[in-house]
Amino acid sequence: MAGGGFAASSAGQEFEAKITPIVIISCIMAATGGLMFGYDVGVSGGVTSMPPFLKKFFPVVYRRTQEQGIDSNYCKYDNQGLQLFTSSLYLAGLTATFAASYTTRKFGRRPSMLIAGVFFIIGTILNGAAQDLAMLIIGRILLGCGVGFANQAVPLFLSEIAPTRIRGGLNILFQLNITIGILFASLVNYGTNKITGGWGWRVSLGLAGLPAGLLTVGALLVVETPNSLVERGLLEEGKAVLRRIRGTDNVEPEFLELVEASRIAKEVKHPFRNLLKRRNRPQLIIAVALQIFQQFTGINAIMFYAPVLFNTLGFGNDAALYSAVITGAVNVVSTVVSIYSVDKVGRRMLLLQAGVQMFLSQVVIAVILGLKVKDHSDDLHKGFAIFVVVLVCTYVAAFAWSWGPLGWLIPSETFPLETRSAGQSVTVCTNLLFTFVIAQGFLSMLCHFKFGIFLFFSGWVLIMSFFVLFLLPETKNIPIEEMTERVWKQHWLWKRFMDDYHIEGNQIAGDDLKKNGHANGFDPISQL
Repeated sequence: MAGGGFAASSAGQEFEAKITPIVIISCIMAATGGLMFGYDVGVSGGVTSMPPFLKKFFPVVYRRTQEQGIDSNYCKYDNQGLQLFTSSLYLAGLTATFAASYTTRKFGRRPSMLIAGVFFIIGTILNGAAQDLAMLIIGRILLGCGVGFANQAVPLFLSEIAPTRIRGGLNILFQLNITIGILFASLVNYGTNKITGGWGWRVSLGLAGLPAGLLTVGALLVVETPNSLVERGLLEEGKAVLRRIRGTDNVEPEFLELVEASRIAKEVKHPFRNLLKRRNRPQLIIAVALQIFQQFTGINAIMFYAPVLFNTLGFGNDAALYSAVITGAVNVVSTVVSIYSVDKVGRRMLLLQAGVQMFLSQVVIAVILGLKVKDHSDDLHKGFAIFVVVLVCTYVAAFAWSWGPLGWLIPSETFPLETRSAGQSVTVCTNLLFTFVIAQGFLSMLCHFKFGIFLFFSGWVLIMSFFVLFLLPETKNIPIEEMTERVWKQHWLWKRFMDDYHIEGNQIAGDDLKKNGHANGFDPISQL
């Protein structure tokens, strides 16, 4: 049943729009790109804790885990090849983002999602059938290419097809599917670990074909966004799609604004150069900082290597995988909390509250491990073990309703029209780069820092919380093209950077561009 309502325009008027079934279905299908990403994140930590997998591909690590006293508890899994298995996906995703940027602009959002699905399927086949480390890494690289295309196209698709008033919630749907994918991977790992014969890891890696297939089928079934069609000159098709997704024939005002937004966007010949101009630095600084901070909360270190981490702390293999399932479930539930609260309590409040919660939980974990887990003996009794899992869940919950979804949402709604495409590319690239850094370095950091790894990440949480307190403005319920007037020009620091727009030698005052912009996130992908 379609819900009635209006989509707000940037100029302050309201466009008639219903929440139609085609919008809901399209968004659910598109967001399966997040499901695939999440499964890839969750499955790697599980299989790297399975003895048969280690024995086949990483025999040095396998011997360390089997022989008592041969190495520090914290250093059993410190192996560059093992970390490369996890991190190669993100380095490939970073590289693929540039090609995805061109494809999404030139051919539309649907073809990019379809390409992502194909990459995912081929990578899954290679991983599930891997005979040696090279085949395994090539499969992960192809999965990474899929991540690059999906992360570029899906958030754009969701923001462009959704009515403004539910844009935040539908964007977080992508993050929610990431968390569901992580949970699904943890459940699969827990089950396949019990398979006798040593081939359970193949099932874990092969089942990634399910979300890959869903994304591929979804890309074939969903409609292209009207923004993309108008951008490519298909005006009549764009208007027809707009009627379908808004559930009304009264789309002329919104359509005209789309056309005008497209015209202005095409005047921007060098979006990346434009991004570096003084007036765009606040958005650029915040987008880059949020991506770096998101990774330095330590969340991906926990989600990548949760079973390995719990094994390190003295949990049995089954108990480690079971604990990873619990943290995965908390991750999903807490992301749902964010969907319902982000447009009510605001972005800043969620980030600041979560900062306190993450800081305290990480410090307490560090104290417990410092007292109870030594290099060659683990004295983590059952009571303490359960307490550590509760603290990890407390930390994961705080991240999942704050830095997880908001690290993506805030950059997507703060860039002005002429730099939004370039801004999205920089956001994705920065995120994948630092995800790679953390994935490649975490097990080595665990070996050298020991329990101090949690103090390291808690220190970063403190820094990022002060950044939010003093430098991040609130963007709740503010149309995208009104950000300059209502947010940046009102901020104590960033208002100093707010000058007129300069596009190809012509000055367009901020108010004029605001008038001609489009609140539903029109985002022509950057010219490379």
